Amino acid sequence: MIRFLSPWWLLAVLPVLAVAGAYVWRQWRRKAYAMRFTNVELLRVLAPRGIGPRRHFAAGAFVAALLMMVAGLARPSVDTREPLERATIMLAIDVSLSMQATDVAPSRIEAAKQAASEFVKGLPPSFNVGLVAFAKSANVLVSPTKERAAIQQGLDGLQLAQSTATGEAVFSCLEALRSVPADGAQGLPPARIVLLSDGYRTFGRSIEEAAVAADAANVPVSTIAFGTDTGMIEIDGQTQRVPVDRPSLQKLAEATKGHFYEAASAAELTKVYQDMGSSIGYRTKPREVTQWYVGTALLFALAAAAMSLLWTSRLP
Repeated sequence: MIRFLSPWWLLAVLPVLAVAGAYVWRQWRRKAYAMRFTNVELLRVLAPRGIGPRRHFAAGAFVAALLMMVAGLARPSVDTREPLERATIMLAIDVSLSMQATDVAPSRIEAAKQAASEFVKGLPPSFNVGLVAFAKSANVLVSPTKERAAIQQGLDGLQLAQSTATGEAVFSCLEALRSVPADGAQGLPPARIVLLSDGYRTFGRSIEEAAVAADAANVPVSTIAFGTDTGMIEIDGQTQRVPVDRPSLQKLAEATKGHFYEAASAAELTKVYQDMGSSIGYRTKPREVTQWYVGTALLFALAAAAMSLLWTSRLP
């Protein structure tokens, strides 16, 4: 189906119709003037038979060329269906104050950001990637997208804050997955959540609730633990121990059929998505076909010129 991206240009058809109307009026006036001659035999002698109705063909082709040019100005387009991969990876990164501990060089948060960056670089380009940061609350920093630069920018801008809402991070990831356009496909896209944290939830819904929700949505959560049992941070001039809660992170991964890692290499992390599968949706995009209309207008213009030269020895 043809539709126009700049339909206001169709108003240019008005002067074309005015030209066509003027031509018809002129022909009518010419006929009326000719009928003033009452001596028909004398008229035949003075004006011998010419090309007859063919004289209108060139004018018709010329008007048709103008109409096609007007349609071309309105940017005609046809809708095309473009396949779109819906498979999605959600990254959830802990930005609680405990992540500033330096027991993992240069710090837990920097190690997590580096691991996340390397992980994203290794993903298939067709996958969508989203980013969630969580401390006392969980916020979707980047909705699922194929633009890797947006993810890197989100990672570079992470800021630490108080508390750790691990469960809320999973729920926010699930909510972000629902924002992936269906594009004709059914249900949620094939998806995985990769949660990078040092554990110990201190705020929000429990990890157990999050595990149940992720399992019900058939979205495995793979967890990566950053830190050691000797991690220390300083808050308000006081030094505090911040050990890693490996059991909770491992339990979350196992309950959702994900993977648990402590020191994950890029090769190991491919397990997260290697069996993820695919879901192809279709996005409708307009494809301009202006050249079709311009080409047709050119053909009509050439036809008008050829007929005029052939029958009247002049251009229209």
